[in-house]
Amino acid sequence: MSVIRDAEARRSETPGGVMTTFASPTQGGASRALWKVDARPGAEGPVHDFDSEQVWSWVAGAATVELGGETYAVAAGDTVVMPARTVRRVLADPGTGYTAIVTAASGARALAPDGADYGVPPWIA
Repeated sequence: MSVIRDAEARRSETPGGVMTTFASPTQGGASRALWKVDARPGAEGPVHDFDSEQVWSWVAGAATVELGGETYAVAAGDTVVMPARTVRRVLADPGTGYTAIVTAASGARALAPDGADYGVPPWIA
């Protein structure tokens, strides 16, 4: 068993927000990665894919999720299961942004829409 203290959580910043890793293979030896996304109001995530399933659960704010050709409005309390090999994009509400808790398999690899491999993001490693 590992205890990861708040001060030890790994934080990764992108143009759209901050990912805070709670647990991952390199942080606590977890078999799954668990992180929080704090997206700035109006942030637009990139169009991308993953080679494994992700589960997103919104805890604050709102977003629009583009997933596999469909569009979903989500808000605090909503959960979206994003299947592997399904192109996605998450757009933060322009007024509130959002906070979501996300989990994925360890070593989950980000992919371009055409399948090019971007590698394992630092918040999943």
